[in-house]
Amino acid sequence: MLYWVMKHFLLGPLMKLFCRPKVEGVEHVPTTGGAILVSNHLAVADSFFMPLMMPRRVTFLAKREYFTGKGLKGKFKKYFFSGVGQVPIDRSSGAAAQAALDTGVRLLREGKLLGVYPEGTRSPDGRLYKGKTGVARMALESKVPVLPIAMFGTDRVNPIGSKMWYPHKVVVKVGPPLDFSRYEGMAGDRFVERSITDEIMYALMELSGQEYVDVYAAKVKDDLAAQGKHVAGWKTQKPAERLPESKAG
Repeated sequence: MLYWVMKHFLLGPLMKLFCRPKVEGVEHVPTTGGAILVSNHLAVADSFFMPLMMPRRVTFLAKREYFTGKGLKGKFKKYFFSGVGQVPIDRSSGAAAQAALDTGVRLLREGKLLGVYPEGTRSPDGRLYKGKTGVARMALESKVPVLPIAMFGTDRVNPIGSKMWYPHKVVVKVGPPLDFSRYEGMAGDRFVERSITDEIMYALMELSGQEYVDVYAAKVKDDLAAQGKHVAGWKTQKPAERLPESKAG
């Protein structure tokens, strides 16, 4: 209930008023059944604008810390994230990561739309980074289509490091679905899952127009932190020597 109240009566109207969001390619979103919505990740605001512009409810796998806070603030966050349909997951170990993937597969088999950021974290500088293969595993095990989604302008609405939101035009672009049914039964094959993930990232690169960097964004952030540098505005990483493959396999 809270999901639809927030979308249509509380937060949604304010977002539309100040940011004039526009969606392109929404006809690609299936009217029924499960699907994975894979998106580039520029800002926290992505997780608000994508569901706002989709015709169906979108569920994200949210980190467990959002649901375990103490005091009044912790209770409010738990109520908010639970109410808008987010599912808590533990990402602290390999076993926990597998449990998170299993949860994603279960939701997809139940016919839900699952929002996923294959980069695993927000881009530190607006470029597109190497994808993690968990999205490929979920696509293969759930046998659902994968829809690439490119977010534009959310980094201006909610800049990295800022808790404030600012008025700025937002565009959500949905690409044609990617079908990986030709790899049915090959979940767990590391080469296949990496190839599928590269194909997904290539589709995101083409849709978003972002420069691709063949490094995990989390590693870049760790390197910056080790050097004592701020993430926002950092532009010194050299481009990757290769792009993600255009076709899996």
